[in-house]
Amino acid sequence: MRIDEALQLAQTLEGEDAKVDVEHLLCEVLQQARSYLYTWPERELDEAQQHQFDDLLAKRRSGIPVAHLLGRRAFWTFELEVNPSTLIPRADTEVLVEFALELCEKPAARVADLGTGTGAIALALAMEHPDWEVVACDRIVEAVALASANAERLKTRNLRIVQGSWFEPLIGQFDLIVSNPPYIDPIDPHLERGDLRFEPLSALTADECGMADLRQIIVQAPDYLTTQGWLVLEHGFDQAEAVAELLRQRGFSDIRQRRDFGGNMRVSAGCWCAGTAQRSSDSK
Repeated sequence: MRIDEALQLAQTLEGEDAKVDVEHLLCEVLQQARSYLYTWPERELDEAQQHQFDDLLAKRRSGIPVAHLLGRRAFWTFELEVNPSTLIPRADTEVLVEFALELCEKPAARVADLGTGTGAIALALAMEHPDWEVVACDRIVEAVALASANAERLKTRNLRIVQGSWFEPLIGQFDLIVSNPPYIDPIDPHLERGDLRFEPLSALTADECGMADLRQIIVQAPDYLTTQGWLVLEHGFDQAEAVAELLRQRGFSDIRQRRDFGGNMRVSAGCWCAGTAQRSSDSK
């Protein structure tokens, strides 16, 4: 089979990213960059390459995400190792990274990433600001191991990864707290479709129609934020109003929101002004 013929097999896959998926699989088989596919479209796959490509394509047709097939996923300016124990980083989460970098301007900030998974957000922030002190946590042992491996491979020295649920392992106060917590309703029918079928439910769903973890983080965050510190959260496309209201009720000010690449309101942020609102230990 020629490369151009293999590219046509994208028509046999479902989803908007079918063409890109086939390109990734071919690049893996040929060990070449994407540009090679269109520079040498007449190139024939040898027998071993054909067998490997057919096997990968069959697995992709069954629904297994390309990131799991290849064991890696591009994010921000680097590539992450991924596995089924954590959520595959999405491009839309880069919006959270951009927003957080805009909001926190301190040259030597302390930053916490809650529920880090692969370490994607924490790594992006730490690599953009080598003078920042970044702490990332996750309650899942396998996620901590994966994030640690990514940090080691990327030689990120200002990032510390610890195990624990949300704020439990954190010590002291932070200028910036970020999180992409579970926010999907457990009964959402989309969980049984597409790539989500292969993602760990613990990284996707939360009680209270997906709001439970977002609520907990918002309530507890002031205990760990410095004056004028920022809390930045990713949430569902239809949760922006509810998250903004929770931030206001908790005493956050200067509420700001940002849309994802699809035009949905995806990230919300609030600034904590100590003295204008009570911390969680004092609130009802």
